[in-house]
Amino acid sequence: MSVADLFLETLSAFNANRARSLLTILGIVIGIAAVIGMTAIIGGVKGALVGEMGLTQARLVMINCTYGSGLLKNDVEDMARDLDDSFEAISPLVFSTSDISSTKEKARGLVYGTGPEHASIMGMNFVQGGYFTKADADSASLVAVIEEMGVKKLFGSTTAQAVGQTVRIGGSEYEIIGVLESTSAEESDNVKVYMPFNTCAQRVAGSANVSEVYALASEETDAEAAANAAREWLIERFRIPESEQDDSLYIVTMQSIIDQLNTMMASFQLLMTVVASISLVVGGIGIMNMMLTNVTERIREIGLRKALGARRRDITRQFLLESVCLTLIGGVFGIALGLLLAHGLAGIAGAALSLGEGVTLTPTIGVDTVLFVAAICVMIGIAFGYYPARRAARLDPVESLHYQ
Repeated sequence: MSVADLFLETLSAFNANRARSLLTILGIVIGIAAVIGMTAIIGGVKGALVGEMGLTQARLVMINCTYGSGLLKNDVEDMARDLDDSFEAISPLVFSTSDISSTKEKARGLVYGTGPEHASIMGMNFVQGGYFTKADADSASLVAVIEEMGVKKLFGSTTAQAVGQTVRIGGSEYEIIGVLESTSAEESDNVKVYMPFNTCAQRVAGSANVSEVYALASEETDAEAAANAAREWLIERFRIPESEQDDSLYIVTMQSIIDQLNTMMASFQLLMTVVASISLVVGGIGIMNMMLTNVTERIREIGLRKALGARRRDITRQFLLESVCLTLIGGVFGIALGLLLAHGLAGIAGAALSLGEGVTLTPTIGVDTVLFVAAICVMIGIAFGYYPARRAARLDPVESLHYQ
């Protein structure tokens, strides 16, 4: 019997038992929908976190040292010079808050004092102007860079020409030299402002202590190796006792965060897959039951086929194909239902997980997941359809023809 004949017989069998076939695959539909839905939601959560936290920059290393009086700018400069083989760029950061006002509006500002390398380290994108230069940093120039949403807050629209305008931060006037693309789609009450480290330390923060150091590992250097080099440098620089190293040093790479996120998401997805597998097993049992019923109802048909020359393997293939097709149809419905449920639950899941202001959760699913689901359907069809198929193949043709 050819493959085309097998498919025609399978379609004929489905057409004769439409309602029963659809009810039988319901368990498969529910199980596949659960797997697809959870996978899509998990993929969306990961994508949202990656977009919000900038996890795509795997070479980024964040460094902080609280031992003694902490880090100063000259410590960071010495680190950059001594570890130039490990790091492509290093930038100190000092943070403070202050009122910021334009000629139109007033808002609360989150002020970051950084080095000129900070923009390249963080992969910042500009919609107007650019970041300040080394000359600006060395001379503590009164220049500032604000986010796109800050332009809307201070000047009424994100498309307003902000470069060249002045804003008052604290008691000084600052010229806006750049506008950053906002990382959030929603307007915030706070305006993010970036300025040279010395400017912020002297005029806004009132302290030269470094809040945190952002560094970009060299392309030829592993980020973890660069982080370890920074750790050893700090221990030697400040002679930090071993008993205080864990509490005084905070050094983390974005690659480690990515790995932790992947591990967490994979564990959660595995748990949900195991739970959904229960429904798949129930669906498989339902398919076996239906196929056994089909064998009983079609005993005379099987006997007639054997009498006309059908071999055992032909009968086995026919019933196996029917079983596999049932599970594949269930898989198709399950994938569609799973994606619909994922999009319907995306808003609820995003709020429940507190992904952050302005972060949208868009369910995503890869082709590999769809292929994996298809493989599961085929395996279930074969596993639960094999016994009924073999039972049909072993029927005696003479007795089958006498069956009423």
